[in-house]
Amino acid sequence: MVLNIELQVLTKIKKAKGGTLFFVEGFLRFGNAKAIAKALERLVQKGEITRVARSMYARLETDPVIGPVMPGLESIARAVARRDKARIVPTGAMAMHLLGLSTQIPMNIVYLTDGAARKLMIGRGSIVFKKSAPRNLATIGKISTLVIQALKTIRKDKVS
Repeated sequence: MVLNIELQVLTKIKKAKGGTLFFVEGFLRFGNAKAIAKALERLVQKGEITRVARSMYARLETDPVIGPVMPGLESIARAVARRDKARIVPTGAMAMHLLGLSTQIPMNIVYLTDGAARKLMIGRGSIVFKKSAPRNLATIGKISTLVIQALKTIRKDKVS
């Protein structure tokens, strides 16, 4: 039965394209959480998938020059938000980078969320989800959301 669970999990993973993130909760129809976690652990040991963070796994994309490529912090944050059915808004340096106002790519990204507050350590970087009031997340478009967060970072007295 355990091998059957592992085979079912592997089949589902192989159908996904490279760079896709998987969570233990996505495989619960194949068995209980402990059996799924063990099957995923075995697949990591075999080199089929990579563990990104606790209960988060990825099928890595392979670049012809540099080899396997880990998913970016932003795609990980979006996957966590999708899983939790939460809204997220990047703040600070990440908002400025996404708007093209800064060339710096932050190693530690902070998101405002209406979901659970938490901190994920991914390699040398981290993703912090800070609980926020719904009014900070209720903007009409993606660009306006980023502009508001970038202006909060720059501050009123430094805007020209």
